[in-house]
Amino acid sequence: MKIKTLLAIAALLMGMVSAVAQAPKREFRGAWIQCVNGQFQGMDAKTMQTTLVAQLDTLKKAGINAIIFQVRAEADALYRSKHEPWSRFLTGTQGKNPGWDPLQWMIDECHKRGMELHAWINPYRAKTKGTAVLSPQHPYNQFPERFVTYAGQLYFNPGLPENRKYICQIVRDIVTNYDIDALHMDDYFYPYPNPGETFPDGNAFAQYGRGYADKNDWRRDNVNTLIQEIHDVVRECKPWVKFGVSPFGIYRNKKSDPNGSETNGLQNYDDLYADVLKWVNNGWVDYNIPQVYWEIGHKAADYDTLVRWWAQHSSARPLFIGQDVMRTVKAADLKNPKVHQMSAKMKLQRALPGIQGSCQWYASAVVDNPGNYRTLLEKNYHRYPALQPSMPFMDDKAPGKVRKLKMMWTFQGPVLAWKEPKAKTEMDKAVQYVVYRFDKDEAVDLEDPSHIVEITRENFILLPYEEGKVKYRYVVTALDRLHNESKAVKKNVKL
Repeated sequence: MKIKTLLAIAALLMGMVSAVAQAPKREFRGAWIQCVNGQFQGMDAKTMQTTLVAQLDTLKKAGINAIIFQVRAEADALYRSKHEPWSRFLTGTQGKNPGWDPLQWMIDECHKRGMELHAWINPYRAKTKGTAVLSPQHPYNQFPERFVTYAGQLYFNPGLPENRKYICQIVRDIVTNYDIDALHMDDYFYPYPNPGETFPDGNAFAQYGRGYADKNDWRRDNVNTLIQEIHDVVRECKPWVKFGVSPFGIYRNKKSDPNGSETNGLQNYDDLYADVLKWVNNGWVDYNIPQVYWEIGHKAADYDTLVRWWAQHSSARPLFIGQDVMRTVKAADLKNPKVHQMSAKMKLQRALPGIQGSCQWYASAVVDNPGNYRTLLEKNYHRYPALQPSMPFMDDKAPGKVRKLKMMWTFQGPVLAWKEPKAKTEMDKAVQYVVYRFDKDEAVDLEDPSHIVEITRENFILLPYEEGKVKYRYVVTALDRLHNESKAVKKNVKL
């Protein structure tokens, strides 16, 4: 084997070891599963469930611990809604009952695998270009005066107070009726600008201008008000459910604001009327995932520049980075053109203390494994399990310790089992458990994720069995809904 090849392999192995060593115990590792590309359209329930099971199993193996599942794309529903019709992205026909509840099914399947389920809605969009016919139950057919058409699509008019009230009603319906872990909104606030076309909200501004002289400031206040009201509704319904956003990757360019980034592209603040930093700094969102989908070295929107900018300016709430799988594997590393940019991006992400994880766009791209992206997650960056980042601004009280930890023999082999800790409220209740394993005489270090055997919702795990050879110290902790971790309970096991 040539010396250059050996050196390249050695460098790769050293990089993998370094990345694994740097893997934190707590890290958000999400993936978006969208409906709008039609990947499920027309599938019967069994086929769609089989497809999703295969995706979830693969994503679980790759270390993904949160799924952001699109449940409302155009004032429709991938869940049983009292207000809006079933989505055409299920059956091909808006309003047609698919015969099952995808959101409830996904909650069950994600929780079974120790993953969070974040219900993803698009707030204002009411009809995409591919939708030919709206169901009679669609809100446009009930209140057409509340909508505007722009760039060939239909939108709730953001300037109307009754629309904010309606969207909050939708949020309340989802949060109240489903055991979701978070409510999520993506980057569709005011629509992306269509050159040569003016957004038709002049009448709403005249009627509900609230004294604003500048229509742009009024538009931003409309979105700010919606974000704050959604946050309040979520907290009121279930104080353990998080509210997160994934805005466009640029807040403002420096040419528009001295505190902006050294970029030259579309801006959240100026073009989408989304004042993301205000939401973060006022605590109206519980996490932020800017879609930094460009490559390192991009002329208009350099990934390195943007990630550092967000880490510096968006630290008041947990910050995760939205990663584009396909763009990452298609871009060559600037320092080593023979490999793609995944390693450089992950190294940068984990080097910045303000960043607590990432989210992959999109889940099926991870599953397809272009450029060995999924393999690198599984074998390298997500080699060990990770707890979700803590949210002390929501709750910082840990649950009680597990009770009656013991090893027992069953027909399946040795089992480590325990009883749940006592709890007085839903916030105190344990919903997951972390099982660690150490050699019998090894010091117990719960900050080392390499010792995590499993994060589970069950109150038992099967143990490996090698007769007369295995001596371990197992440690079990409890997690509440916001991943506060209890004190440890230890058990020496000899098999």
